Amino acid sequence: MNENKKSPEESSSVSDENLPGILSILPVLDMTLFPRMVLPLLVWQEESKRLVDDAMGKDRVIGLIVSKKKKSDGPYKAEDMYNVGTSAMILKMAQSDEKGIQILVQGLSRFEVIKYTQTEPYLRAEIKPVSNTVEKDMEIDALTNNLVGMFKSVLDLSPYLPKELGALVKSIDEPGILADLIASSLNLSKEEKQSILETYDVKKRLKNVHGLINRELQILKLGQKIQSQVKQDIDKSQREYYLRQQLKTIKEELGEKDEKSVEVEEYRAKIEKKGLPEEAKKEAERELNRLARMHPSSSEYTVASTYIDWLTTLPWNESTKDNLNIPKAQKVLNDDHFGLQKVKKRVLEYLAVRKLKPDTKGPILCFAGPPGTGKTSLGRSIARALGRKFVRISLGGVRDEAEIRGHRRTYVGALPGRIIQGIRRAGSNNPLFMLDEIDKVGSDFRGDPSSALLEVLDPEQNFSFSDHYLDVSFDLSKVMFITTANLLDTIPPALRDRMEVLELLGYTDDEKIKIAKRFLIKRQIEAHGLTKDLIRFSAPAIKNIISGYTREAGLRNLEREIASVCRGVAREVAEGKKELTHIKVNDIHKFIGPVRFFSETGIRTATPGVVTGMAWTPAGGELLFIEATEMKGKHELTLTGQLGDVMKESATAALSYIRSNAKALGVQEDFFDNHDIHIHVPAGAIPKDGPSAGVAMLTALMSMLKQKPVIADMAMTGEITLRGQVLPVGGVKEKVLAAHRRGIKQVIIPKWNKKDLEDVPRDVVKSLRFHFVDRMDTVVKLALGTVSVK
Repeated sequence: MNENKKSPEESSSVSDENLPGILSILPVLDMTLFPRMVLPLLVWQEESKRLVDDAMGKDRVIGLIVSKKKKSDGPYKAEDMYNVGTSAMILKMAQSDEKGIQILVQGLSRFEVIKYTQTEPYLRAEIKPVSNTVEKDMEIDALTNNLVGMFKSVLDLSPYLPKELGALVKSIDEPGILADLIASSLNLSKEEKQSILETYDVKKRLKNVHGLINRELQILKLGQKIQSQVKQDIDKSQREYYLRQQLKTIKEELGEKDEKSVEVEEYRAKIEKKGLPEEAKKEAERELNRLARMHPSSSEYTVASTYIDWLTTLPWNESTKDNLNIPKAQKVLNDDHFGLQKVKKRVLEYLAVRKLKPDTKGPILCFAGPPGTGKTSLGRSIARALGRKFVRISLGGVRDEAEIRGHRRTYVGALPGRIIQGIRRAGSNNPLFMLDEIDKVGSDFRGDPSSALLEVLDPEQNFSFSDHYLDVSFDLSKVMFITTANLLDTIPPALRDRMEVLELLGYTDDEKIKIAKRFLIKRQIEAHGLTKDLIRFSAPAIKNIISGYTREAGLRNLEREIASVCRGVAREVAEGKKELTHIKVNDIHKFIGPVRFFSETGIRTATPGVVTGMAWTPAGGELLFIEATEMKGKHELTLTGQLGDVMKESATAALSYIRSNAKALGVQEDFFDNHDIHIHVPAGAIPKDGPSAGVAMLTALMSMLKQKPVIADMAMTGEITLRGQVLPVGGVKEKVLAAHRRGIKQVIIPKWNKKDLEDVPRDVVKSLRFHFVDRMDTVVKLALGTVSVK
């Protein structure tokens, strides 16, 4: 330590009044010195060391001003300094090992810089001392007492302040010095301390310090609360950790393993044993490694373990062996279903190809037809014939794409889609998968499931089907997909193009009788607790139920009526009857009521102007009666029966054809000038549309005009043009079957639809007389009986 000529005791006698008018200014970077406070400083810049040396050779008094700069990069300038500083006495000076000077200074008083008189080699400034302005009153006393109390609380909570400051604060009588001392002790920013230094009014200074210490106290309390909570959490975690470690050690001593490690090892063994594909195995091992690092109580633990469960239980390589014995498969199909030769033929062809080429891809078949024709049950029968597992999911009303592709694992409760769930349920990677009611799939804001099915039902893509939950590819190319639909029009074209459509027509009456004898009656007898010794149906009774109580393409209503008869007999048996009940035609009325349907064709067409047309509905074919009448009026055409736009246009076209060819058709040319025409299609509550009623409408008009009834047992269909041509229509097979069920003997259809009779059962074709036409004049002659065409 360097000794100087004046001792600190001598120099400390400098007061505010005898401060020199010009002071050497020592810039400080991030420390604020208050009057009466002692502050250690390290001086290391050359100009600052020279300033200290010069001051030690004189009166040891210097001025300390805080710099506005954030770091000491280069010499300090006058504009870098605040305007208010503190005069200080250098109490001690010592040489530092860090090539600097250590000094201990004590603050004397505040001062303001009037102007800087020197900048080289260090700053010197002309100053004006600033004295405290204070008038003691009750408010100052209250502020002082509050500050002392709050500072004590800060000392109790703060780990960085010495407790001795509490006694020092209590011993200070001057409010200004108390405020300075507390401000210098708090953890304040440079700007906040400078603000206190520049506050000359003692009361205002006390208030400012009061706000700062209150903020500091709140921060300390919050920090203590957080620390207490963290400590409790740490203590709890440490306690649980110690207990687990002790439990682990105990189990190791007993030769046991903890549940988590056992579960991880089981999963690892499953992954190795399963023989997963490379992509799936890599994902499973990655998830298993995450699982091993998790705590069992973590929510992610359950998610990871469920995902590994799905990966290790899916049948990646498990397949069932196909039954390639074609005669045996044919026998199974015939035992389960009567008829349906086209579908059975296609299944047997698939088996033949499978036998010759085992790696062939599964077909995508679509069974389309009216309700009740056995589409779903046929799928189950095909699975039995093939020896495959059967999985069925209903797509009716499905509107969420995630139902097909699954949810991503980020969602709570995520699961794979129905396809992967069905594969897991089957336990093999080549089941027969039936997608029921594919024409009733909808779409909304959750996506379009039919678009998600595009990949599933495409043999060129489904070998790498990606479910959102699994996020790895699964091979669906070995799966045989069968879809069912009542309507093909509602299926998107791109999806329909991926499927091979097989149409299931309605059954004829003879087929229904055979199916009822072979399947339906037997099933209902067993379902109602009866035996063959208690009930027996006669063939005429079955035929009477079919023709008089049901009018459908399928078999559901027929089975319901048979069930009604069985319930009636079951009641008689329960009441004590033990002899056989032989169901005859006259007994039907007793069990299921009066006959509901009559053969009305002959009765209704006996009047001129009424024609029997043939219509197509989603439930199969149906007969449609078209009526025409004339009345006095002004050549207006009225159409009723809830007809669609296309059907109305057909009626207008028919009338225009007749008017333009009135002379050739034998109609009075002035007839339409004085008469109105009314065309009505009964069953007015049912909407009707389509062009296929054009032929029937024109024939009805000609029958009315000629006042000659059409042939009673004749039905017709076809679209017409203004030139009298007959164009082909759709649904001919369903229409012909409906006509046969209703007792029609002659059918007029367009010549272009002759090819559609290939799919109609032979016995139906033989029982009907077909007239193939391409001109309307031929239709009129045939319908009115003026010509006979073979």
